[in-house]
Amino acid sequence: MTAMTKVKGLATAASFAATLLVGGVTYASAEEVTLTMAVPDWPPTRIMKKFFDEQYKPKSGNTVKLDVDFIPWPDFYTRVNASLTSGEKKYNFIVSDSQWLGAFVEGGYFRKINDLIDADPELKATMESMHPAVLNAYSTYPNSTPNYYGFPQFPDVLVTYGRKDVLCNDDEQAAFKAKYNEKLPCTGEEIDAMDWNTFEHVGEFFQRKKGDKLAGQVLDDDFYGIAYQAGKGYDFSTSSVHTFVWQHGGGIWDETKAPTGHAEGVVNSPKSIEGMEHFLKLLKYMPPVVKTGTMDIFVSDQLFREGKVAMNIDWIGLGEASLDPKTSKVADKLVFGLAPGLRGPDGKVNRTSQIGGQPFVLTTWTTPEQIKEAVGFVKWWLSPDIQHQFAAGGGQSAIKSVYSDPKYVTYRPWDRAWANSLDWQKDMWHVPQFFELLTQQQDQYDLAITGKQDAKTTLDNIAKFQEDLLKNAGLIQ
Repeated sequence: MTAMTKVKGLATAASFAATLLVGGVTYASAEEVTLTMAVPDWPPTRIMKKFFDEQYKPKSGNTVKLDVDFIPWPDFYTRVNASLTSGEKKYNFIVSDSQWLGAFVEGGYFRKINDLIDADPELKATMESMHPAVLNAYSTYPNSTPNYYGFPQFPDVLVTYGRKDVLCNDDEQAAFKAKYNEKLPCTGEEIDAMDWNTFEHVGEFFQRKKGDKLAGQVLDDDFYGIAYQAGKGYDFSTSSVHTFVWQHGGGIWDETKAPTGHAEGVVNSPKSIEGMEHFLKLLKYMPPVVKTGTMDIFVSDQLFREGKVAMNIDWIGLGEASLDPKTSKVADKLVFGLAPGLRGPDGKVNRTSQIGGQPFVLTTWTTPEQIKEAVGFVKWWLSPDIQHQFAAGGGQSAIKSVYSDPKYVTYRPWDRAWANSLDWQKDMWHVPQFFELLTQQQDQYDLAITGKQDAKTTLDNIAKFQEDLLKNAGLIQ
């Protein structure tokens, strides 16, 4: 093997340092560092990889490669969990869902990053500039403590997707006003003001059968007013039910109150049951697939893009496909606004909601060279210039100086709802037992969504399971 062949061969490894002696002169060679990353396969991570390939130049002078494993959302947790627990140590960088922090920190897989933040004033300033709801959800374990494990990668919230051609039609506007004595939301500002009562009216009003008229046109298929995630997979129905439970004044088990906080009496409190019953009440106005427990975020998004629904509540991260005429029949008919909320006696709307989005995390076997380059990449990713580009390309930023810039709302039609949603965001548990909590809860919610069980029985079952599990785990007394 010649010297140059040897160097070429070494370049395929994770990292190397080489010094070449050519013609009696010594040249220091830059290192090549590969960051192997597991990510969910959807637009925010595809955009990130594209930006990296097109623009990223590490300040270290090294050659940094980002080897990304795009994993479909329904398989994401299972695949990453299998990789981490198998001991293969495949990934040194992961776009993790926020609720994984407890399980994978306690398992010894996710690296604490306080030392990296404290050692880098620029990185520390960036982290401190994050909206606190995002920082707490994506970075801290135990939740809301100053123990950091994640750098925000893509913050996400739920927004309302609407069809202007249907919602703003004069005949539909007049008929809606005559039936409900209220204006059918048509503009982004009107959708911002919408509560669940109006959203339910939209659902009932636009239930149309094949052959009926919609905005003056005869329908060649059934049409529905509303859609919202209610799927058994992953955390789809949980994200919806948590939102309703919180807005009605109920709760989920609060890990910040451990060891005295309990599940029983909270998860199945009268207010929590009221919230879940409210959510179940809306299902009859959604496409029939919802009763099968399979209407996840991708199914409701597809139904909306196929023109079969007037309004859909979904994550901003899925929005790009709705704007693309290649993937959306309604690309030129869109309006966006805040997700609905519960209007109280004082007239104010409570929009407390399950937060979406994900952080970057480092695994504990990541080498010093990889850590150095990963931090460099994160600082570049979270720099104002790249964050503005990300938002302009369909992403979002939780950095206040970026999302409060007046030009931010000009990037995408849903951006006007972004900053106004941040203060309402909450996360589910970060504890190591989250997956057991989540999967049992998802199974129980599915029984209610498919009509096999009422809300009280569902939440009683969940509360007992969680109480027993958390007591056995020593998290509550």
